[in-house]
Amino acid sequence: MSELVTGEAVALELRPARLPSRALAVLLDLAVAMVTYVVVTVAVVAATASLDEAARTALSIASFVLVLVGGPIAVETLSHGRSLGKMACGLRVVRDDGGPIRFRHALVRGLIGVVEILMTFGVVACAASLVSARGRRIGDVFAGTLVVRERVPVAQAGVVPPPPPWLAGRFSGLDLSAVPDGLWLAVRQYLTRMQQLDPQVGRTMAERLAADVADRTGAPVPRDVPPPMYLAAVVHERQAREARRAFGAGAGSGSGPGAGGERPVGAYGPAVPAPAAGTGGQDGVVPQSSGYGAGAAAVGRQEPAPAGDGGAAGPGAGRPATGFVPPA
Repeated sequence: MSELVTGEAVALELRPARLPSRALAVLLDLAVAMVTYVVVTVAVVAATASLDEAARTALSIASFVLVLVGGPIAVETLSHGRSLGKMACGLRVVRDDGGPIRFRHALVRGLIGVVEILMTFGVVACAASLVSARGRRIGDVFAGTLVVRERVPVAQAGVVPPPPPWLAGRFSGLDLSAVPDGLWLAVRQYLTRMQQLDPQVGRTMAERLAADVADRTGAPVPRDVPPPMYLAAVVHERQAREARRAFGAGAGSGSGPGAGGERPVGAYGPAVPAPAAGTGGQDGVVPQSSGYGAGAAAVGRQEPAPAGDGGAAGPGAGRPATGFVPPA
């Protein structure tokens, strides 16, 4: 990935295009340009048969310049960096700050491209692209541009697992305004990749991230909530607030985890009704399974029957706990 900084000091992570994809895009563009040039040349020769040799030579040079030099410049300018070959390969030319290119960028790229691509058969462009850390040719360096990939594999995008139902709404009073965007990004990356981490490494990362979030919010992490579940609940609360801000007060409420006394089908298995208060269980049902491998210390523990209810009156009596310990 290549980090570009915009005019507003926002870092953009873009994937630079490498030599194979760029070479394929250039070959496609050159094939289209050569076919167009042959057609235009035949038409010019047929139309100027009555002219003298000097006029025909001048028109031939003008056709070459307009088709093989002016054509790519016009296409990149009008399409904001996407020629036919780049569209086929999923590439785009952007400025160094990630913005769309303008006519002057396309003009510099096109004029220098005549020398490093057409006159040297692409040898200079290939050598410059191999030497550059971001795969740029000489025209990109002088124009201040970069060719990036627009198509990113969908499998790279992870999904943040939802928090357990008994944590729904518990952190609604937290002040999340002081948490920076970089810390939110680190938390999301951890939650989407924690299943791929070593358990000890994942536990250490979760504790460190939870401590950082708690320092920013001014409220400590509850002792009865494992750090991964705390991070998931805080991220869910932030997403709910953004949804309410964007779509109104009714968004993000009534349909989240824990709504209607049932937990959704997903990372925690099928929906199970929550036991009523006073029936031997606690108000929040313990998830049967969770998406959090780090911080789960109560898996497989035997839950004793509550005292004074006959030992078997509660729905959870005599049944081994298979999830996290519910809050006290």
